[in-house]
Amino acid sequence: MSLRARLLCGWLRQTEKRIIARAEQPAKLRRHMERSARFFFHPPSGTTFGEGALVGSELSATRITPMDASEGPLILYFHGGGYIFGSPYTHRAMIAHLAARTRLRAVLPQYRLAPEHPFPAASGDALAAYRAVMDHPGGVILGGDSAGGGLALGLLAQIGALGWLQPLGTFCFSPLTDMTFSGPSFCANAKVDPLLPAHRAWDMAQMYLQGADPLNPLASPLYANFSGAGPVWLTAGDTEILLDDTRRMAGHLMEQGVDVTCIVEPGLPHVWPLMHALLPEARQTLDGLAGWITSLSRL
Repeated sequence: MSLRARLLCGWLRQTEKRIIARAEQPAKLRRHMERSARFFFHPPSGTTFGEGALVGSELSATRITPMDASEGPLILYFHGGGYIFGSPYTHRAMIAHLAARTRLRAVLPQYRLAPEHPFPAASGDALAAYRAVMDHPGGVILGGDSAGGGLALGLLAQIGALGWLQPLGTFCFSPLTDMTFSGPSFCANAKVDPLLPAHRAWDMAQMYLQGADPLNPLASPLYANFSGAGPVWLTAGDTEILLDDTRRMAGHLMEQGVDVTCIVEPGLPHVWPLMHALLPEARQTLDGLAGWITSLSRL
């Protein structure tokens, strides 16, 4: 763990974690993350962005094209934010850096957020986004972080249940996979998690589920069937409250015969690749993931 990572984790505990803990309205968190993205998160030079509806859908999305883009697979990425904040804009710089490393184009759908649009609106949008791009020449690679990671994994299970063309692979940064928050790390890491205040998870769940069953596999992919799914790459930090969402998800997938790469890093904050401009570990993670994606595209 680098000195920069230690300093950043201390800063996050004193600032961002407190902001998340005290924010009463989703709108405040949305504005805060948009401002943070403008200030901290910058794409590599030569990246181009486009906005518009996905073909055959009313769903808006951000399209990312790296310099020297290849004609390989398409990355379909779902941003995090607890299902109540975040947007393609807040995550586009991180995915642009991944796109530059892989020379692959990416699409970030603008899925509907709670509490205005409760479960299963986001899952329905994820399915619509995949339907719009699943015939992309070269195939599709799913990705997501936090709640967006839960969306990606829930979508992967839906694709199998529907008998649709499978993605080449799926990757997730610190995914939220269990809306019952029953993993031991949820309590064990509550004090040491650099970013996420554990008590706010229940507020988020209420705004998102609004009475729906948290065991529904679309809400908690930890309980979904993944028979026949392609390779999955997962990562999380060992001090995160969501650590066991990743570890148990990896075990559940492997029990169903899925090829899983699970990487647990010491001391790093929730979805640290967002901090690619600050952390050497973030850049290393993106490098490693890019290698994994490149290996899939060559199959």
